[in-house]
Amino acid sequence: MNEDFLHYLWKYKKFEFSNLKTTRQEEIVVQKLGIHNTENSGPDFFDARITIEDQKWAGNIEIHIKSSDWYVHNHEIDPSYDNVILHVVWDDDTVVFRKDNTIIPTLQLKDYIDHEVLTQYHKLFGNSTKDWIVCEQQLPIESDFIISNWQERLYLERLEEKSVLIMQLLKDSANDWELVLFKLMAKSFGLKVNGEAFLSLANSIDFSILQKCSSDLDHLEALFFGQAGLLKTKSDISYVKKLQEAYDYLKHKFQMDNKGVIPFQFFRLRPPNFPTIRLAQFAKLYFKNPQLFSKIIQTNTIEDFYELFKINTSVFWQNHYTFEKESVSRKKTLTPSFIELILINTVIPIKFIYARSQGRNPEDEIFELIAQLPYEKNTIVHKFLSLKIPVENAMQSQSMIQLKNKYCDQKACLKCAIGNYLLNQDYNLG
Repeated sequence: MNEDFLHYLWKYKKFEFSNLKTTRQEEIVVQKLGIHNTENSGPDFFDARITIEDQKWAGNIEIHIKSSDWYVHNHEIDPSYDNVILHVVWDDDTVVFRKDNTIIPTLQLKDYIDHEVLTQYHKLFGNSTKDWIVCEQQLPIESDFIISNWQERLYLERLEEKSVLIMQLLKDSANDWELVLFKLMAKSFGLKVNGEAFLSLANSIDFSILQKCSSDLDHLEALFFGQAGLLKTKSDISYVKKLQEAYDYLKHKFQMDNKGVIPFQFFRLRPPNFPTIRLAQFAKLYFKNPQLFSKIIQTNTIEDFYELFKINTSVFWQNHYTFEKESVSRKKTLTPSFIELILINTVIPIKFIYARSQGRNPEDEIFELIAQLPYEKNTIVHKFLSLKIPVENAMQSQSMIQLKNKYCDQKACLKCAIGNYLLNQDYNLG
């Protein structure tokens, strides 16, 4: 038994609601359950309305597994709990007093619980801890409507979480959307291993310097590689010497330093993902599109985005993965899968936030856009597919990542639409 389940029982009236009595056999009539307090400290339900033995009460509801938890949590010395009008517990194991020594009325919920709901609860939470997720043995569910609606809500939730960084960057930059996109795009090009390093690189560059360099690819590459600390080694290679000279000039002219830039990692990366290659591609992107944010806002089809991000590297990188060693000549364009990651993690979130800032509801266009992208192939998505949860596009794969990380791993089944559906089944799930 856990308190979240008791909150669920109270909030959704999953108990015998008539003929309620306190543990002192006083009749209770509930007119208003109260507002569930899910974020702030204080009682669990605010602004409830109840009648006890014809006496009307207005105040708060506190819920515990045991009555004695009131003292375990030190509520007796917290003024936030002075206006509790009913103590709802699973097991009443002690009397709880107010400051004026009157007894707080207590409802022992286990006396009124719907037996079928309790059975379903034990089925849901009584599974082996070895299962990947709590409800694994009860999937798939029969309702496609529940799944599809929940996936849409989860994806919007994930977008909202991604918007936190965007909003902070906007605040720090006085709403400079081009600058914010530059930083987010840098983080995306670094992928998981070097994402923070690429972001620190972007943070080290005054955006006005980038704009001044954008018409000269050599200067852009020198700026990125130099700030990344990758031009320190002396070299006889003409390309490297050219970048070193350009970076020395830029560093002196604009009084730059790279003290806050996180070192870039090469270890365990496939050569196409080496930070040298990603930086060369990133430089080419901004060389071709110095006003990238404006283009992204104007672009609305997947085909046009693939065209926008059709990026190669400068000639040197066609037969190099590092500065030192030559390799077989190969064009190093952005692959469709890499472009899709950029769209999922950067482009769509920033389009979503920008539309909202313009007073528009972007949900329909965002859903239409991301639904055109293939689903991500990772461990989480593969496992949900094996459990017969439909995942057919990137919106659904993003929603499944959100579900696993924010609900399944936290065992927040009572806040999950699938968990609620399973709790409300009245048949044997076997």
